[in-house]
Amino acid sequence: MKFDTKQLPNDMVLLQKMVRELLDAYQNQGARLKEVEDRLAALQRMTYGRKSEQLDPSQQRLAFDGASQEPAPPPPPPAALAPQRKGHGRGKLPAHLPRERTEHTASDDQLRCPCGTLRHKIGEETSERLDYRPASFYVRQVVRFKYACADCKDAIVTAEAPGEVIDKGLPGTGLLAHVAVSKYADHLPLARLEKIFGRSGVRLSRSTMCGWIETTASLLEPLVTAMRHEVLQSFHIHTDDTPVPVLDETLDRTRTGRLWVYVGDLEHPHVVFDYTPNRKRDGAVQFLGDFSGYLQADAYAGYDAIYAGRRVHGVACWAHARRKFFDAQTSDKVPAQTALDYIRALYDVEDAAVEQELTPAARGALRRSRAGPVLADLRGWLDRERVRALPKSALGLAIGYALNQWQDLVRYLDDGRLAIDNNEAERQLRHVAVGRKNWTFAGSDDGGRRAAILYSLIATCKRHDVEPFAYLRDVLERISTHPASAVRDLLPDRWAPADAATLTPAS
Repeated sequence: MKFDTKQLPNDMVLLQKMVRELLDAYQNQGARLKEVEDRLAALQRMTYGRKSEQLDPSQQRLAFDGASQEPAPPPPPPAALAPQRKGHGRGKLPAHLPRERTEHTASDDQLRCPCGTLRHKIGEETSERLDYRPASFYVRQVVRFKYACADCKDAIVTAEAPGEVIDKGLPGTGLLAHVAVSKYADHLPLARLEKIFGRSGVRLSRSTMCGWIETTASLLEPLVTAMRHEVLQSFHIHTDDTPVPVLDETLDRTRTGRLWVYVGDLEHPHVVFDYTPNRKRDGAVQFLGDFSGYLQADAYAGYDAIYAGRRVHGVACWAHARRKFFDAQTSDKVPAQTALDYIRALYDVEDAAVEQELTPAARGALRRSRAGPVLADLRGWLDRERVRALPKSALGLAIGYALNQWQDLVRYLDDGRLAIDNNEAERQLRHVAVGRKNWTFAGSDDGGRRAAILYSLIATCKRHDVEPFAYLRDVLERISTHPASAVRDLLPDRWAPADAATLTPAS
C-alpha cells in the first residue's frame, strides 16, 4: 500500500499498519544487507586471504558455554619450551638405487714412501653423490630364431612370438605404464608429453597416446571391477565427488561430468573411482548396489534414496561443518569462534586416541565418555544461537547445516571404526583436482571412464606405498595370460612383482 508522505492519515489503525510495513521492510533490508556482507567477506577471503583453515595458535580460545572440560595441564618447565632442532647433515641415500663405482688410484708420487718403499693398498674410502641420468627411450628388439632340419630343407620353423599388449603395436609395457603414470599420477597432459618425447627425437602424437591409454584402461578394467567388489564388502566407505569438464560434440562448450571416489576400510583397502556424465543420484545408487554399512559423505541430497532403505547409515563430516563456522568468522567472530572451540575439543579426543594407539573398541569408549558431553553442550548452544542468528547469514547457514545434519554428525560415536570426518575421500580427490588444472577437460564420457580406471589403480598404489610405474609395467606384462579366477592376486595390496627388475624404471 502506498501513501503520500506529505500527508499522513489520521486513522490509528492505518498508521499502525504503515509502521508494521516499515519495520518489516527495514528488517528484511537488514537481513539482505547482512547476507550480502557475508558473501563479500567470503569472496575477499577467497581472493586475498590465506586458504588454510588453521586458526592462529596465539589466539585465546574462548571458554565453552557450560561445556565439560578437563583442567588445563600445568605449563611445561623452561627446558621443555626450547624447540628441538632437526638434525643437520644429509640422510642416507636409498639402498635400492643402483651404485656405479668410479675408482681413483694414487699417483706415483703418493705411492712412494719417504723411506723409498712403495706403498701397497690396505683399504678404501667411499663417499656417495646422488646423480641423475635423464629418462631415455630404448628399442627392445624381439628376435625369433628360425630352425630347419638338415635333411628336410623346406621344414623351417620360427620361435613363437611372445604376447604383446597391443598386437603388432609400437609401445612396450614400460612406455604404456609411463604414459599412464605421467598423466594420472604426475598430472602431465598428453600435449606436454608429446613435446617432452619430441626432445628425445621420438615423434608420438597425442592422439596415438590417447589410443594407448584406451587400450591400457581396457586391459586393467577387470582389476578395478574386483576392487569395487571388495570395497562394497566394507563396514565403512568414504565417498565424495568432484566436477570434470567434458567435451561434447553437440555443444559449443564443455559440459560437467563427475568423478566419484569410494574408499574402502582397512580390511578392504582399495580406492575406487567412478565416472558419471552428471551428478544425478543414479550414479551413486548404481555403484553402491546392495552395499550395507556406513557411508560417510557430504550433505548431497542424492544420498537420501540410499539411506531410505535403512541398510546404509549416513555419517556426516565434521570438517564440512567446521568449514562453515570458519567462514562465518568474518562477520560473527565471537559465536563462530565458540563453535570452532567446541569442534576443536572433538578433534582433541581423536588426537588422544591416535597418540594412545587405541583399538577401535577403546576409541569408541573414549569418544562416548569425552566427546559425548561436548556434543550435548554443542547441541544446546546451537539451539540457542539459532534463535539469535539471521537465517541467511554465514553464521545462520552454518548453524542450520549442523542442526540439519546432527543425526549423521554424531553417528561416529556408534563405532570406533568410524571416522570423525570425510577427509580421506577429499584427500583422494586431490589426484583429480591437481590433474584437472593441467589436462583441463576429458575428451568424452569414455575418456572419463578410462580416467576413473587408472586413477583407481594409481591411488590404491599410493595408499599401499607401491611405486605405480613398476606396478603397471609388471601387471601389463602379465594381465593377458593371468588366470581370470586369480585376478585379485594382481591388486596393489597383494601384488608381488614377477621380476625384481620391474621395481625401477629403465634408465
